[in-house]
Amino acid sequence: MKHFTCVEDIGDLKIAVKEALEVKKTPFKWDTLGKNKTMLLIFFDSSLRTRLSTQRAALNLGMSAIVLDVNQGAWKLETERGVIMDGDKPEHILEAIPVMGCYCDVIGVRSFARFESKAADYQEVLLNQFIKYSGKPVVSMEAATRHPLQSFADLITIEEHKKVERPRVTLTWAPHPRALPQAVPNSFAEWMNAAGYDLVITHPEGYELDPAFVGKAKVEYDQRKAFAGADFIYAKNWAAYAGDSYGKILSKDRSWTVDAEKMALTNNACFMHCLPVRRNMIATDDVIESPQSLVIPEAANRVISAQAVLKRILEENVWHI
Repeated sequence: MKHFTCVEDIGDLKIAVKEALEVKKTPFKWDTLGKNKTMLLIFFDSSLRTRLSTQRAALNLGMSAIVLDVNQGAWKLETERGVIMDGDKPEHILEAIPVMGCYCDVIGVRSFARFESKAADYQEVLLNQFIKYSGKPVVSMEAATRHPLQSFADLITIEEHKKVERPRVTLTWAPHPRALPQAVPNSFAEWMNAAGYDLVITHPEGYELDPAFVGKAKVEYDQRKAFAGADFIYAKNWAAYAGDSYGKILSKDRSWTVDAEKMALTNNACFMHCLPVRRNMIATDDVIESPQSLVIPEAANRVISAQAVLKRILEENVWHI
């Protein structure tokens, strides 16, 4: 595996999950694999689980980890080519990226959608600049359109808790006070489709995701119908994708909040969320704290997904590219 940015990079999902569960069972079995190797974790945006889990995964493999918060303690970076740099950004990312590559063996990058340009966001301009100019393997720690480490952890979690071979999984939109990227729902849909699950996506009209990510999933605008018979409920907010509404909040309808009454419509479904979760906006307290809630095991599996990815990268010696 040269880089990790999407589900296609991981290959056969059954094999990937099997490897991940082996990592979970014996996390220090490969603790010399990363000896004398360094991972640089670059954050353009805030993080808790991604920062801690990826750093822990690197350490479990014997790697050193350097964390860089670009907006705290580093020069402000210009990202546009051809601009006259007479403002508050003294360094261009086209110099910064290869310099960063000199100091490490693997790079993790976290940068959200900016909602300034759908084209720029969905072309993954920043992430692809790191892939092109760093000369090192790049792991997406959430980009504008996908969050593959989260989705891999979600897949591991479902595989651990499913009661039927092909569970019914419902991805539901829920209200939020801020406009959030489509990265998590896009990525979740992409991985669930690749796993062959029975995927239903429910949201108010106007919140349709990019069809490339929806794939063969059923779209249901009636949330209660979408919950009926589900084995897993995955709640997440996202801003509008289509047309001039891109990046906008079209609704804060609290009737879409996941509550116990809606969960009772399911097949005793497990509740999932990537965290952080806005309590009593996304889901009620009793849903988050219920015995069927997997939010903590799901978060714990973030170490496992990251370690499984880094293990493959180290084993394939791709830092020599």
